[in-house]
Parts: sequence; structure tokens; C-alpha cells
Amino acid sequence: MAGHSQFKNIMHRKGRVDAVRSKVFSKLAREITVAARLGMPDPDHNPRLRAAIIAARAQSMPKDNIQRAVDKAVGGGGENIEEVRYEGYGPGGVALIVEAQTDNRNRTGSDIRAAFSKYGGALGEPNSVTFMFNRVGVIAYPKTKGSDDQMLELAIEAGADEAVSGDELHEFIASLDNFGAVRDALEGKLGAAESAKIEWRPQSTNPVSDDAGETLVKLLDVLDEHDDVQNVYGNYELSDALMAKLAA
Repeated sequence: MAGHSQFKNIMHRKGRVDAVRSKVFSKLAREITVAARLGMPDPDHNPRLRAAIIAARAQSMPKDNIQRAVDKAVGGGGENIEEVRYEGYGPGGVALIVEAQTDNRNRTGSDIRAAFSKYGGALGEPNSVTFMFNRVGVIAYPKTKGSDDQMLELAIEAGADEAVSGDELHEFIASLDNFGAVRDALEGKLGAAESAKIEWRPQSTNPVSDDAGETLVKLLDVLDEHDDVQNVYGNYELSDALMAKLAA
């Protein structure tokens, strides 16, 4: 396992989600509102909104909060949110993609640039690192849903490109064109997914030294804490020793 998922697993083991639940809910609500504005407010006819609601439910976000976020989009009020993607290199030369939703592009850009600079990284031009990633759909289920072999068989039946089984999740990878069909086929067999969304997945990973890895995690932590940052993806691979140290 590498990149974004590694960092998220560390934060999960530290109880970060519980510690900053209000911040998590705020980011989830913003994504729901943006998704509903860009498409229809009906999740059955808006794949992005459906994915956002699934993510919110996975974090135990109350139904009333979810509905208010949708209603905010339908009502047309509130802040004007713009989607922005930042790309650059972090400690150890790893490639990073930062997805943000902001009402002030200049403020957010300045904050992201300062974070990269503080921890020995640098922002690049648009599309400077995305060529090292694939844009794919990822549908995740808990390990309790079945064995690795069973999930591989289901992936073939559902038309997924591959099934990746980690310590905590089974992840089904699908092309953008096939994402909706694969998600629906899996839901028919396994029930509602723990998450179903579009992600950047690295084509290959870049192992980093433990010293660079510690600095990288500090950068990822700052980015993850930023109110405007929705997702951070990277092509890094942390050592098992560093993972254990950070999770302790």
C-alpha cells in the first residue's frame, strides 16, 4: 500500500477522524453541495453526489446535515465555491496532487504554496505531475465482506479492472467510463460500499527514506488540516518501520 491510503491509515489509527469530526463534516458537506450544484440534486442521477453521500454516511454524518448540504445547492445561496487542483513535489521528490474547494483562490493557493515550501517541497505548473497518475474509480468494502479470492472473482464478474485487498479494505478499481456500472454491480452483490469515488492513483510508487518520510507526513498533515483541501494524493511509499513509528 502506498500514497494517500498509507497516510489515511496512519491518521485513522491515531483516531484523527474522531478528534476533528466537525472539520471532517464540514469538508464532506462542501463536497455534497458542490456535487449537487454541478449536477442534479438527486443522487440516483448524479454519480458524484451519490459518492459524496456514501462518503458522508461512512463517517456517520447525520442525515439532516447531508440534506442541508443538498438544500444549500438547490437554494442557490451561500458561498461561491471553486474547485482548484495543485500539483508539485514534496520531500524525497515524491509527486503530490492536492484537490481543493475554495471561495478565495488566492488565499488557498498562497497557503498551499507556503506549506510545500516550509517542508522542502515546491508547487509545479498545472499537469506537471498528473501524467504519473491514473484517474480511476475506486469502490471500497470492508475486509469482512469476503476473502481476497472471492473479491477477485467479484471484480471479474462486475467488470472491474482489478481488486486490491489491503489490511482493512477490499478496493475495486474501475475506469471512469465503467465506474457507475461496476459500483452498481458490486452493490447488488455486497450491499452499499464503504466509499465509492474518483481518485488519482500513481502508476508507480517512489520509496522515500525515513527522514524524508517523516517530513513528508508533516506536510501531508498540514495539507489535510487545511479547511479548503479535500484530497491529497501522492506516489510515495513509506517503510513499514516508519508506518509503525507514526502510528504508535
